[in-house]
Amino acid sequence: MRVVMCAGPPTSGKTMVLLQAAARLRRRGHSLAYLKMDVQYAEEDVLFRERLGIPARKVLSGELCPDHCGVLIMAEAIAWAEAEGAGTFLVETAGLCLRCAPYIEGTLGVAVIEATSGMSLPRKIGAMLALADIAVVTKIDLVSQAEKEVFKANIVEAAPLPVIETDALRGIGIDRLVNRIEKAAPVGAPLRLKGLPPVATCTICAGKREIGWEHHFGVLRTLDSDLFYRGQ
Repeated sequence: MRVVMCAGPPTSGKTMVLLQAAARLRRRGHSLAYLKMDVQYAEEDVLFRERLGIPARKVLSGELCPDHCGVLIMAEAIAWAEAEGAGTFLVETAGLCLRCAPYIEGTLGVAVIEATSGMSLPRKIGAMLALADIAVVTKIDLVSQAEKEVFKANIVEAAPLPVIETDALRGIGIDRLVNRIEKAAPVGAPLRLKGLPPVATCTICAGKREIGWEHHFGVLRTLDSDLFYRGQ
C-alpha cells in the first residue's frame, strides 16, 4: 500500500487538494482510505466518506502535538487502512508544528502551502517543507504571475523540491499530483520518521508551566545564549 502524508499550515487547502486527488484516483480505479489528524475538531472524515464513499476516520491529538501523535498511532493507522483494502492511504495532518515533520520513510510527503500566505513563508516552515517530496502551491488564482514566480523561487531556495501549482477549488493542476501519487512505491517496514525529531529533553512538554529558563531542566537557552543542557 502506498502512503501519502500531506502537511501544511492551517487554511492552506490540504483537504481540497486531497479531495480533488482522491476523486481522480477513484476514477482511475484506485482503492483508498483517508485519515485526518487534528488537535480539537475535525469533520473532514465525514466529507471523504459521504462525498467519495471511501473508508475515513480522524484522530484528535488533544494536548499532544499532532506530529507527535502521528508517531504514536501511524503504525496502527496503516494497518487499519490495509485491512480496509486500500491501495492508497491518504493522511492529512494539522501541520501546526514548524519544527517537527510528520513524514515517514517510504511515504510520499506532500507540503501544501498557499500562494497568498506571503513571499517569505517557505523560509519559515522548516522541516514541514524541507523533508517533503513535493510542494503543492494552492490559490494561484489569487496572485499575479510575478508573485507566483517569486513564491516558487523561494520554495526551491528553501528546499529543492518539485513544485506543483494548483487552483484546488477548480481542480487545476491536480492531475500532476495524482500522477506522482501513482508512481509512489509501497511503504515498507520498519516504519521510521524521515527526519530527526527536535532536540527535546523538555520539562515544558512534560507540563511545567513556570516562565523562565531557571525553572526548567533539559535542553535550554536564555535570551542571549545558545542551547545548553541543565540536569535536575
